[in-house]
Amino acid sequence: MSLCINPKCQNPDNPDNLLYCQSCQSNLLLEGCYRVISLLGEGGFAKTYEVSDRTTIPKVIKVLSKNEPKPVEQFQREAQVLTRLHHPGVPQAEESFTFYPKNSQEPVYCLVMEKIEGKNLEKWLENRGNRPISEKLAVDWLTQLANTLHAVHQQQLFHRDIKPSNIMLKPDGGLVLIDFGIAREITGTYEQKQAVGQVTKVVSEGYSPLEQVIGSAVPKSDFFALGRTFVHLLTGEHPLNLGDQYRHDIYTDELEDWRDKAPQISSILGDFIDQLMARPIKNRPADTQSILARLAEIQQTLYPKTQQLQQIQSPTENNWSNVIPDHVFDDLSSSHSASVTSLAISADGQTLVSGSADRMIKVWNLANEEETHSFNHGDGVLSVAISSDGQLIASGSVNKTIKVWNLETQKTPQVLTGHSGQVMSLAFH
Repeated sequence: MSLCINPKCQNPDNPDNLLYCQSCQSNLLLEGCYRVISLLGEGGFAKTYEVSDRTTIPKVIKVLSKNEPKPVEQFQREAQVLTRLHHPGVPQAEESFTFYPKNSQEPVYCLVMEKIEGKNLEKWLENRGNRPISEKLAVDWLTQLANTLHAVHQQQLFHRDIKPSNIMLKPDGGLVLIDFGIAREITGTYEQKQAVGQVTKVVSEGYSPLEQVIGSAVPKSDFFALGRTFVHLLTGEHPLNLGDQYRHDIYTDELEDWRDKAPQISSILGDFIDQLMARPIKNRPADTQSILARLAEIQQTLYPKTQQLQQIQSPTENNWSNVIPDHVFDDLSSSHSASVTSLAISADGQTLVSGSADRMIKVWNLANEEETHSFNHGDGVLSVAISSDGQLIASGSVNKTIKVWNLETQKTPQVLTGHSGQVMSLAFH
């Protein structure tokens, strides 16, 4: 089956061996490579379809169904934001383009990106009868989302619409933050518009803070929404249902009684969530790094690993205390936006390859400690290898694929498929 995305097409269903729609004669092979095969969902101003191309990587195309200035602006902003971000907690955009149906001068806006398998947390919670999540899972998920927000905020962006329905849970347990249509960049222009009330007000009731309701959202507004999201997940109830409407105003009062519905959590986690959603902006954490540091402390307090670490004995035959490293890469962690998961060194000892959960593979010259190449696998990288001649780089990913890159030609990589699980290790022979 091949679907026509012309919004005025009377019969969009077509056989998958045609280039043009039988009904309206519009192109079915979008941009010469994407074929729309099924409708996945529809909501707001867009439809989402599954597409196929010559690769085996699952992809979707988001098609704007309402060609009006504000929806177009939000759609184009989402495309720009996702193109800038390279992190496993954010959908990877491939390209955006405009499609013109046959005999029409009205553009149809399209965005091709990776397909995120799984369910959003709102539906996931409903499927388990709105049974609250455990404290341990909450700490894990908070840490994942804080890492994602760190990557977003580092790009001078903030999301503005964090809530369970905008967070996808993948089959491997990873979380992905979606729907960046109303994300904003922190610029002088934004601040000027905000000062004169020209910023579009977008509110998700129960999750958005007061400053966002009045059109003055700031990056810390994301922290408030994150806190409210975990109130929902830890209680199994929407935040609007937790306050007494006769005693509390959902936008001006603290959400005082939510912990009564979450007896499974300790005070240390409850206090942290209350800080995230503090009414005064200044009382919220300073930034995402502060959030990650506090979560690490909570993790250590609730689930200490000290005893496990003490069981690891130091080497007895060799004393490593006096070993001085040849290279210390201060820029390695800052160059990647997520944790470095794998390393490889060339046979001649001149080249280092690093792979990261941020989807990126980076190649370094060990002589001058400078980055020479950078490649995007498309999903989190778990393993890397370099050939004996130093010309080929291989990367293995959480998406079950292997990609082989040629440093000399830097052309589109060879993609190897066939694994039924994540690719944990690689080697050249």
